[in-house]
Amino acid sequence: MKIAVAATTKNKDSNVSDMAGRAPYYLIFDEKSNLIETINNPFCFGSGGAGYSVAKMLADKKINIVVAGKFGYNMTEALNERELKYYEKSGNIIDALKEILEKSS
Repeated sequence: MKIAVAATTKNKDSNVSDMAGRAPYYLIFDEKSNLIETINNPFCFGSGGAGYSVAKMLADKKINIVVAGKFGYNMTEALNERELKYYEKSGNIIDALKEILEKSS
C-alpha cells in the first residue's frame, strides 16, 4: 500500500497541506509509515486543473490513499474515477498517517 500525503515541506515532520491540488509537496509512505519518496508538486502554481492533474500523477505512481487538508470537487471526482481513497486530515503528517493506517487495518 502506498499513501500520498500533501505536505507543506519535504520533511515528514511537517504539517499536512491545506490544499490537495496546490500542495507544494507530496510525501509517499508505505504501510509501515516509511517515507519512500518525496515529490515536488509541478501543479502547485498556475491556473485551473491542478486537482485533476495531481490525481492523475498520483494514480500513475500507484498510490492507494491520498491525504490532504481539503480536496476540491474536481480532485475528488478525479480520485473517484481512479478508485483512490482519500481522507481530509490536518496537523502533523505523522499523526495523520498513524490515524489513516489504524483505519485501514
